[in-house]
Amino acid sequence: MSSVFLSSSQFPIFCTTTTTTTTAVSATKTHRFACQASPRMSMNQTTPPDQQSPNPKTILSTITNLLWGQSLPPGLLISTVRTTWNSTWQLMMSQLAPSDSSGRYTRPASKFRLNPPFTLQNSTTLHLYVGLPCPWAHRTLIVRALKGLEDAVPISIAGPGQDGSWEFKDSPISNKDRNILVPGKDNANGCRNLKGVYGLKRSGGYSGRATVPMLWDVEKKEVGCNESYDIIEFFNSGLNGLARNPGLDLSPKELKGKIGEWNGVIYPNINNGVYRCGFAQSQDAYDSAVNGLFTTLEVVEDHLTTSRYLCGDTLTLADVCLFTTLIRFDAVYNVLFKCTKKKLIEYPNLHGYLRDIYQMPKVAETCNFSAIMDGYYKVLFPLNPGSICPVIPSGCEHEVLNTPHNRESLSLVNKTMHVSVA
Repeated sequence: MSSVFLSSSQFPIFCTTTTTTTTAVSATKTHRFACQASPRMSMNQTTPPDQQSPNPKTILSTITNLLWGQSLPPGLLISTVRTTWNSTWQLMMSQLAPSDSSGRYTRPASKFRLNPPFTLQNSTTLHLYVGLPCPWAHRTLIVRALKGLEDAVPISIAGPGQDGSWEFKDSPISNKDRNILVPGKDNANGCRNLKGVYGLKRSGGYSGRATVPMLWDVEKKEVGCNESYDIIEFFNSGLNGLARNPGLDLSPKELKGKIGEWNGVIYPNINNGVYRCGFAQSQDAYDSAVNGLFTTLEVVEDHLTTSRYLCGDTLTLADVCLFTTLIRFDAVYNVLFKCTKKKLIEYPNLHGYLRDIYQMPKVAETCNFSAIMDGYYKVLFPLNPGSICPVIPSGCEHEVLNTPHNRESLSLVNKTMHVSVA
């Protein structure tokens, strides 16, 4: 997210002194002339060449032309820069994405957990902190929307700062006239960043990772939970008294076993698998992660040939967890995280499944592709040093995601098969 600044150096600046009466009078006249003349000056007026500040790129280009003309930089310079950059990259990645000795990314465990049965004494004082680029936070927004908990659990949407931390500020990101979520201010505590929220009531502040999603207890002014799966389970079953859609159960008792099995496959290989590809710090680590990712995508693609959702005809929490990775796949992971073997749009069943969930009421409003792409391409400096954000793929446009998916026909087929067998 970039800002445009209008420089005030278009207008002349005069210094006045009071050492002598003559100097003061002269300065006053000069100042009066400047005030009278400035309204007639054009804002587009260019500064004379001899008064312009030197352009650093021009200076650098001049120096390099003097040193080696139009040829490539000398090998010694290239090897020096390469070595320096590699060392710096390793240092930054060790902080951004902790890895084991083989270079495999290891996701830090969430520090604040909810304990079953996921109930709070005063559930009307909850506040949810999220960031739109984050797939883990996206899970909570979808379940909150599907269950109709928007009034019961208000939210604050943070945006990524240049250092990667979550900040609260007015966002320039447009919603394109749709009721889509955008970053904004801290509506619960008025803090400037999420780390400040985590640090409330903690003497000396908070030294851990300030992550989203985070469920906040407004009354106690403390972190309730920052583990996404705990939060979506709690939203699904712990707030039915406040939900507008209490009858929806995304984790029915008879499907808990299947949901657990699918989560055991999807989380390490797809949800975390794309990060293991993008944050790999060795070739072996990347090769292992990317093979696991695409092998699992093929398994799911084959399964969805005859099943509308992962666990049959019922949408579950496992589908929500898979969806938030798939919706980012072609826009972010395929390019930035080097998940390049295939695009999601090349998987007919997976892409149809994606469109099926996207078209459910209130789900599309949680998908802000501008915020998602800015949050990855403009912030993950070690992966994209130039911070150039590519164009959104056509397959991720709202009109394409709204095309018919015909996945409902699978439910009818399965029902017909059950009747025939009976």
